[in-house]
Amino acid sequence: MNRIPLADLEVFAAVARHGSFRRAALERGVTPSLLSQNLRRLEEQLGVVLLKRTTRSVAPSDAGKELFAHLEPALAQIADAVDRLNRYREMPFGTLRLNAPGPIAHFVLAPLVARFQQAYPDIGVDISADAAMTDIVKGGFDAGVRFADDLAQDVVAVPIGPAQRYAVVGSPAYLAEHGRPATPQDLATHRCIRRRFPGGTLFTWHFARDGESASVVPRGPLTVNDAHIALNAALHGAGLAYVHESYVLADEAAGRLERVLADWAPGLGVPYLYYPQQRYVPVPLRSFIDFARQQPVELAAP
Repeated sequence: MNRIPLADLEVFAAVARHGSFRRAALERGVTPSLLSQNLRRLEEQLGVVLLKRTTRSVAPSDAGKELFAHLEPALAQIADAVDRLNRYREMPFGTLRLNAPGPIAHFVLAPLVARFQQAYPDIGVDISADAAMTDIVKGGFDAGVRFADDLAQDVVAVPIGPAQRYAVVGSPAYLAEHGRPATPQDLATHRCIRRRFPGGTLFTWHFARDGESASVVPRGPLTVNDAHIALNAALHGAGLAYVHESYVLADEAAGRLERVLADWAPGLGVPYLYYPQQRYVPVPLRSFIDFARQQPVELAAP
């Protein structure tokens, strides 16, 4: 048997991990058709079918499952071996892939990464903004950002910014017509602009004040899947929107939106950078963690 290119094995592992040519292609920065060609070449060389393909899904065959089970840790060891060479360089190099909710990607990660890359110009950073609870290992990410309540117990977590808050806002015209809610329970009589997660579940609005907490599943005729759509709809009088407060500051200052239930301070808590427990942390990730820990908290504030 001729020597099998390592790149083809890496392609197979990426597709098997993601269960998708499209997502594997995004990870590797190539086209799905190129990955498909690499997979066909690998299967022809090995003489077995590694992936079962349908129009809707991709899954490893029995042979593919066995190869993947042995290949994934081997590829991780190779990556670690290459990454350890960073110790002999004046400046670390490599690529860091991060996953975070949209508001945290915008207002915490983006400015932090900009400063990080000034200090580490040879480290590339790939940020994926995602509202879903992504499995960062399966997704091929080095680390993710979530809040304390969403973290699994078997991860390492490092705070990377100040406490984040949500705001409930409406247009002056809407509030003049429908009144201002005084408590979260008053939202039951309002037109709330609902948001849906990628998985289909509705976004619950959480509130807290003086040790008291409340959660509301909003009601209203408009449902969207993006905070910017909800905000724009609120600007045009469609109802009340519940969005990260950094999205509303400019419109609030200009008088285009007004905040309600501010005393209930809908909170998210402190964002944490998290990653799987492992014996060896890649140098790009370790460099980013050390850099983040050195940053004044106020610099990461929205």
